[in-house]
Amino acid sequence: MGSKFNKSTDQEHTVTLESNIVSATWAQSFARGGHEIGVDVRTVFVGEGAKIKIKGKSENGKNLGKIDDVIYGNHYFGKLSIPENIKPGDYVYFQVKLPQNGIDAESNHIPAGPPIKVTNMKWDKKEARRGDILKLSADITEVAEGTGVKVVIFEYDADGNHDKIVEISTAVKNKKVELDWEYEYFEDIDEIPTQSELEKYDGKYNPPEYFFEIEIHGHRFGQNQESGLLTFKDYIEIKLQSEDGEAVANEKYILHLADGSQRQGQLDASGYACEKDIPPGEIRVEFPDSQDYS
Repeated sequence: MGSKFNKSTDQEHTVTLESNIVSATWAQSFARGGHEIGVDVRTVFVGEGAKIKIKGKSENGKNLGKIDDVIYGNHYFGKLSIPENIKPGDYVYFQVKLPQNGIDAESNHIPAGPPIKVTNMKWDKKEARRGDILKLSADITEVAEGTGVKVVIFEYDADGNHDKIVEISTAVKNKKVELDWEYEYFEDIDEIPTQSELEKYDGKYNPPEYFFEIEIHGHRFGQNQESGLLTFKDYIEIKLQSEDGEAVANEKYILHLADGSQRQGQLDASGYACEKDIPPGEIRVEFPDSQDYS
């Protein structure tokens, strides 16, 4: 908005600045039922703390609620809720008024549709081992075929501070999302707290676990671990040799595992053993029948 000043500059003048609503727009280009959507209003010369009233509507007569608030810095951002039962093909808009300034405006009209439905989120396995190819899948409806989807895999934290592992872009095909993920644990397993360490704080050992979320058009699904938790299972290889480099055959061993449990076994004729599906973390190996290798 431009303004002109064509009076003399060598004397004092009183100038009235005209209040105006510069823009009233939605924060997204499509409104989904059952979700909130941002409303953005920009103004000039309305004054700090001016009252603002916003009313959301749809072209088919749906009520999207109201906002009664104040505006600062000539900018207001709020949210309106889109009803779940909105019909495909409807359009939504909002009306904004600044009653103290005597100005109003209407936003852009954007298409609306029913809520995206994401169901049956799951892994094809409950446990992951190094190098496993895991399949993630979910059923998705109320979106067009080929719609872009982002799958985000997190390492679960009981305190809610989940660590993002990877983001993978894919698309809806036949009302589903399916993709393969190769599992590998890149951290140092010795940094996983053991049961004995956690007992000092009344804690309990927990192996690394994973869940995934799905993001479509800015909406996230699976934040409550609807996919289920995928548990990391590790393995250990044991090879025992004498000081001369000779294999120590058939020696009994005890593994003291990170979760506080134990596992027993016996080396083969070449002094070797492999224990699979053990809880990851620090492991202590004991050879109970020999003082030389304890």
